Amino acid sequence: MTSQIKYEGNLRTVATHLQSESVIETDAPVDNQGNGARFSPTDLVATALGSCMLTIMGIKARDLNLSLEGTKIDITKIMVTDPRRIGEIKVEINFPENLKPDEKQKTIIERAAMTCPVFESLHPDLKKDVAFRWS
Repeated sequence: MTSQIKYEGNLRTVATHLQSESVIETDAPVDNQGNGARFSPTDLVATALGSCMLTIMGIKARDLNLSLEGTKIDITKIMVTDPRRIGEIKVEINFPENLKPDEKQKTIIERAAMTCPVFESLHPDLKKDVAFRWS
């Protein structure tokens, strides 16, 4: 078993990762009858994409003797209706100014990001707009 999720009431859940015992709380978003005080479940899906991409890029960068420390990803989740779902995730990857990979290294890192397991698991109809911002 990976995790256990408990409903706390008032549209809040608490998920516990069983191996590490780390906890994530979720709330329904304001536009879906919630108070938006925590990540929503769909926020976590979009955030998982960015986190996965950064992890896979980090693995490749380490193989290339590069450090991605300080790299930031800005995630924008866009919801659609009929049915209510995530319609698009915008991913903007911002690399730090002190990172100076050559063109081949950039290509390897970018390709790695686009093959992360979360990216590959999302439905093909979900638009994924990815921008790489090399300083």
